[in-house]
Amino acid sequence: MRDVAALIEPHIPALRRYAWALLRDEAAADDLVQDCLERALSRWQLRRRDGNLRAWLFAILHNRFISDRRRDRRRGVPLPLEEGSETAAVADAESAVVRRDLLEALALLPEEQRAVVLLVGVEDLSYEDAARALGIPIGTVMSRLSRGREKLRRYIEGERPGILRRVK
Repeated sequence: MRDVAALIEPHIPALRRYAWALLRDEAAADDLVQDCLERALSRWQLRRRDGNLRAWLFAILHNRFISDRRRDRRRGVPLPLEEGSETAAVADAESAVVRRDLLEALALLPEEQRAVVLLVGVEDLSYEDAARALGIPIGTVMSRLSRGREKLRRYIEGERPGILRRVK
């Protein structure tokens, strides 16, 4: 068991970052990572020995996230009783604005594009590993990444979805 823990432990910070980026809630992200790790440990004997452990863990986390989202849609999402406060204090006001704009732009991306942008752009997974983690072809990863990056660029420049441009 110590060997398994030693293999998995270095990947936990990246899993937490990805979970937080998907959920934007620290407690929910921690719960998602814990569910991912429990599932990985309980199914350790089922993983491919020659496969990429990091991609396998991200696949488990992503699939768990999708399953939870589907469950929440069926049940309905409970409304929060009070607004949460930002936990991270940023010294520089300009970087705080840039960070907020980037997170808002990420939230506006379709879920499929956001997942690819986060895995490839933030977690530095290869296209192949991201494709394996999401269960999609490499070409789909590349097209979603390209479209996601383009939408991010447009959102950050001020364009918002649903706003029609006037064509002469």
